[in-house]
Amino acid sequence: MRQASILYFCVGILALLSDTWVQAEDPYRYYTWTVTYGTRTVLDRPQTVILINGRFPGPNIECVTNDNIIVNVINKLNEPFLITWNGIKQRRTSWQDGVLGTNCPIPPGSNWTYKFQTKDQIGTYIYFPSTAMHKAGGGFGGFNIASRSVISIPYPIPVAEFTLLISDWYRAGHQALKQNLDRGKALPVPDALLINGLSKGASFTGEKGKTYRFRISNVGISTSINFRIQGHTLTLVEVEGSHTMQEVYNSLDVHVGQSVTVLVKFNSAVKDYYIVASSRFTKPILTTTALLRYAGSNTPPSLPLPIGPTYHVHWSMKQARTIRLNLTANAARPNPQGSFHYGTIKVVKTLVLANTAEKINGKLRYAVNGISYVDPSTPLKLADWYNIPGVFSLNSMKTTPVNTPAVLGTSVVGTELHDFVEIVFQNNENTIQSWHLSGTSFYVVAYGDNVWNPSMRKRYNLLDAVSRYTVQVYPTAWTAIYVSLDNKGMWNLRSAIWARRYLGQQLYVRVWNDERSLYTETDPPPNTLFCGLAKRP
Repeated sequence: MRQASILYFCVGILALLSDTWVQAEDPYRYYTWTVTYGTRTVLDRPQTVILINGRFPGPNIECVTNDNIIVNVINKLNEPFLITWNGIKQRRTSWQDGVLGTNCPIPPGSNWTYKFQTKDQIGTYIYFPSTAMHKAGGGFGGFNIASRSVISIPYPIPVAEFTLLISDWYRAGHQALKQNLDRGKALPVPDALLINGLSKGASFTGEKGKTYRFRISNVGISTSINFRIQGHTLTLVEVEGSHTMQEVYNSLDVHVGQSVTVLVKFNSAVKDYYIVASSRFTKPILTTTALLRYAGSNTPPSLPLPIGPTYHVHWSMKQARTIRLNLTANAARPNPQGSFHYGTIKVVKTLVLANTAEKINGKLRYAVNGISYVDPSTPLKLADWYNIPGVFSLNSMKTTPVNTPAVLGTSVVGTELHDFVEIVFQNNENTIQSWHLSGTSFYVVAYGDNVWNPSMRKRYNLLDAVSRYTVQVYPTAWTAIYVSLDNKGMWNLRSAIWARRYLGQQLYVRVWNDERSLYTETDPPPNTLFCGLAKRP
């Protein structure tokens, strides 16, 4: 009897420990997304769009720091397809990044399952198609990562939150836009702006006296957008995973591919108010509206619309410089964001990247330091991992601007794991640029006019520059960033302005060391797709 009691006691302890271990594992969130074409009247006539589970825009992902995300994407389009996770760090696994340099596309009529973790991240992000010009047709959505309950946030918890996807839109549709680009024609000014896929009619309701969190992302393909709310101010609290100093704005510029989070207090009279999104740096200026509604309101919004900035570039640059990191706030962990003293770290490599619009073989292309990127049939990551020759040459692109005519090529910059790198984006064109780096965030240390030179470093913000994944570069100007390349893999550095990226304004950064270890990089996933020279018999 005594032996039986001891046995039951041991079994009970093991069951308790087993339950503890299960609970200790980070949660899993499973999604099945079916991608199809569908017809929607987005503007004034029906057109073909890309739907996810019949929805345009696609469903938002709502998760918590360290959650494991499993997304089974079923491609029912008639062409290959991929989704990329804009700003999600993909720690140690660029295999899941969802771009043609790291993944074979999902063939029509088949599926592929993404598996990754929102490791040590919080904040507002987006996902969208990375193949062809699919992003211009839809397939995008919000990706919101909440803090764990045991980690405080540096502001009172709002009563609720709203996700706003602001974007430009073209009547022509993504296939016609692609055909025109393939013929060498530049992308025209868009026809309209949308809020959550609507040119009008979106609304967001709250109660007087309460504060709400607005997660705002620019999911467009070409246009910077100014956001504002009639009769209300915007308190900026987070930018792409970084808590910011809580500056108050009447309006905010959100550039292509960027995400911000603001607090809005419903502290005006009980009625309806206009939410306004207007284009920046376009002629004519495009404007669309949604409604901010007070619960119990019977009064429609009244004109005039709140005034936004006009073409003023320097107004936008000044505003960008006011966005600073909150050094005392934690992010995904209890330690303060400012504990990483980026301004004291020695830079081991400087890249100065100049974008140009040029004619190659009689057709418009976009280049970086004289090379207009062309995706090889074999993903770079597969070629690198399996030592497949002839796909790319490391460091074939110059790390400073060149004065020679651009050529087609496959640019890969070689770096070592944990290199601390300075990147200067030099924009000699009269149009605004937007750049995104996959795999890791970077510190935006300076914006400047004209041409960068080393003496500009004395202007850098080496204390509280905001950390983000996507940054704008103003016309005939430059932007400087610092980045700690602490995530091993093959990472896409690209124009977020999609026509430019499609026509060559991108490259890859290979973050490497000679250690083969799961602590620094995972092996290829069991469901890896193979194509090109990596295709298996």
